[in-house]
Amino acid sequence: MIGDVLTSTIICEALKKKYPESTIHYLINSNTKAMVMHNPYIDKIVDFEPKYRNNKISLFKFLQSIRNENYDYVYDVYNKLESYLITLFSGAQKKFGQQKWYSKLLFTDFIKNRDISITNAGLAVENRLRFIYPENELSNHIIAPKLYITEEETEAAKRKYISPLQLSPSQKIVMIGILGSEKRKSLPANTMAKVIDVIAKRNVAVFFNYAPNQKEEAEEIYQLTLPQTKEKVYFDVFASSLREFLALMTNCDVLIGNEGGAVNMAKALNKPTFSIFSPWIKQEGWNLFEDGLKHKSIHLKQFRPEIYAKNDAKQLKENALELYKEFDFSHIAKELEPYMDNLSL
Repeated sequence: MIGDVLTSTIICEALKKKYPESTIHYLINSNTKAMVMHNPYIDKIVDFEPKYRNNKISLFKFLQSIRNENYDYVYDVYNKLESYLITLFSGAQKKFGQQKWYSKLLFTDFIKNRDISITNAGLAVENRLRFIYPENELSNHIIAPKLYITEEETEAAKRKYISPLQLSPSQKIVMIGILGSEKRKSLPANTMAKVIDVIAKRNVAVFFNYAPNQKEEAEEIYQLTLPQTKEKVYFDVFASSLREFLALMTNCDVLIGNEGGAVNMAKALNKPTFSIFSPWIKQEGWNLFEDGLKHKSIHLKQFRPEIYAKNDAKQLKENALELYKEFDFSHIAKELEPYMDNLSL
């Protein structure tokens, strides 16, 4: 996933800073390559292509190419069957992975993920840095994920998407994370429409971020907004690629919406974010670098803690759509309004 690929780049940065003479290869799904372009801490991007999942011969050839690299160290952050095979085939003298009951069969060294953050970086960051730093040094080596967009890319996005709109200089540009990666990670359409209505009361221009296969769902939400809101929404502003979206985001002032990959990307571009967590996602894992001012997130648990006292993680995931109904719009508005005031939106 995009958020995982982006966040795990901090391991590359930590290794490069700790071992300046090292050569760092980063193995990722090929469709997430845009997230790591121009990253100065990565010497080579290794693509894991879809065909490796569907063709055993292609997979074996890929594993053999990994073997031929003669890696010294391998850090398995993914910890799934595919990455286990890659780790084992690497032949590396040191293999790092997460602590499981079978860890000693796969890895020479392993780390144990924690459940409680010790900094405001969030567990997703801290647990990755545990691969590199001992516990007593961790808080001194916090690294934030970063995206590297060129000035040329930023200017090209401005010319293509923003200049034709002839916005006033005082208008702020708000990117809306209108949908999560699935229904269980997306606010119900009517609630999201109300959120957009609140945002559109300000002097703003509104863009939507969604996956191409979610266009109909995004249009449904758009149609549920007020007429005066529609005047502020530029629905046709839609980046044609992930890299273009990143360049477009550099021209925006803030991202507001469902928690997910877009939030992580905005943070990595040093843009303010207001994110709404799905009821079944653990907030502590991905509320990275929140200070309540520039970066803020909200979760149903804040308003209905009794639900979480009597339901385990599996039940929460299974009942996510029903739990969203408990996420009253007034809860969101109460937190969103002062956040926008603070940003002078």
